[in-house]
Order: sequence, then structure tokens, then C-alpha cells
Amino acid sequence: MDWIKAIILGALQGLTEFLPISSSGHLAIAKGLFGISTNDIAFEIVVHAATALSVIVVFWQDIVKLYNGVKKFEYNNETKYVLMLLVSMIPVAIVGLFFKDQVEALFATGPLNIGCALLVTAMILAVSQLYSPRHGHRMSYKRALLMGIAQAVAVIPGISRSGATIATGLISGARKEEAARFSFLMVLVPILGEAFLELVSGGLAHSTTGIIPLALGFASAYFSGVFACRVMIEFVKNSSLGWFAIYCTIVGILCLFV
Repeated sequence: MDWIKAIILGALQGLTEFLPISSSGHLAIAKGLFGISTNDIAFEIVVHAATALSVIVVFWQDIVKLYNGVKKFEYNNETKYVLMLLVSMIPVAIVGLFFKDQVEALFATGPLNIGCALLVTAMILAVSQLYSPRHGHRMSYKRALLMGIAQAVAVIPGISRSGATIATGLISGARKEEAARFSFLMVLVPILGEAFLELVSGGLAHSTTGIIPLALGFASAYFSGVFACRVMIEFVKNSSLGWFAIYCTIVGILCLFV
């Protein structure tokens, strides 16, 4: 993979990780357009780690507040929030532990399956606009678990992780800003955990992608991730996800024709 392609794919990952249009689906489409045949999982993990870092930067004050609350060793609002984040990670942890090979096989899927998955994403986003309450509630353990299940389903390329989790939060009755904030924070541990395991296992050392393309992809994904994360928070607060549903429908149909 050359430098230009690494930068483009990194930027695409950073933007689409937080916009509800499926980062994995768009990366697969971009690889097809650019003729990139590599299945090097290391590049995927590096750019995902970059987007996780962008979440840490954007939500740094929230993370510090949660840490200060938890270290008091009492059941307060911050401790409850962290416990809800842990609950949300259970479904994706089960998928990662018991269905890892099947999940990795999904990333070799063709445009037909990605197109169908994008249409499912469009449907989820559209439903969330129809059935989400006008005045939502704060996060609860039940909503956290439902969003966690949505995150586990979103390992399928073409199913947007942010779209599925935010939409599920809205349908279950959460406030828009609460659903978006929780959606972005709940992805931290799974992504960083996967990156750590890959580093310990030596997966990055055996990567077929050079160090410079990996570094450029990381930087590109980080800066675009910071931008997209901030934009998406404001968009969820003030606009409709229906526009993204229309976009996913168009791209999904194009994938079916391809």
C-alpha cells in the first residue's frame, strides 16, 4: 500500500467511524475502487486505534470526570456510567471471543453483501427517526445493553456501528446527546483492547504494510476522526439522521448494481 492510499483510507476510516454510514463498508468499497487486495488486519487495527484516540481527545473532560468519580469507590453517577459502559461491552466481547474467525471472514465479503448491509443501516436510521421520543431519558443499564447488542451486530461490514448504536439508543428512549455520547465512549475499550492484543501477539510486526503507510494512515484517521466526532455530536443534537439514511440507501443500491 502506497502513502497516498494509506492517507485516503485513514481519512475515510476517521470520517465514517463517527458518521453513521459504516466505516468497514466504506473501507471495503474504497479498497475495491483502488484495487487494494491486502487483507492485512494490522492496518485496520491501527486506523481504528487512531479513531479511539480521537474519542479520548474530544471527550477528555468527560473521561477525567468519570475517572475522578470512580476512584472515590462509591456508587455515584460516574460509577454507574462506567458500569453501563462495561455492560455495553459484553455482547461484542462474546462475539470477539467465540466468533472471531467468522467475523474476520466477513471482511472478505463482496459489494453485494455490503450493499444489503448498507440498506439495513438506512432502515435502522429511518426507524430511529420515526420511533424515537421527542423528549428522551438518560442512559440506563437496559439501554446500555441494547446499544451493546447493536454494536455486536455492527461487526458486519456495511452495518454502521455509530448508526446502529445511536439509533438503538434513540429507539429505546435515550436523549439524542446521551445516545451519541455513550455510543462514542463505548467503543474505546473494544478497539484499544483489540489493538493491545494484536501488539502483544506480534501481529503488527508481521504486517505487510510498511511503517510509514501505517503511520500516515494513523495520523489521517486521527485528525479526520476528531473532526467527524465533533461534527456528529452537533448533528445528532440539531438535525435528523434521515439524511444519512438516504445516503446509505443510495450507496447500498449502487453496490448492488456493481
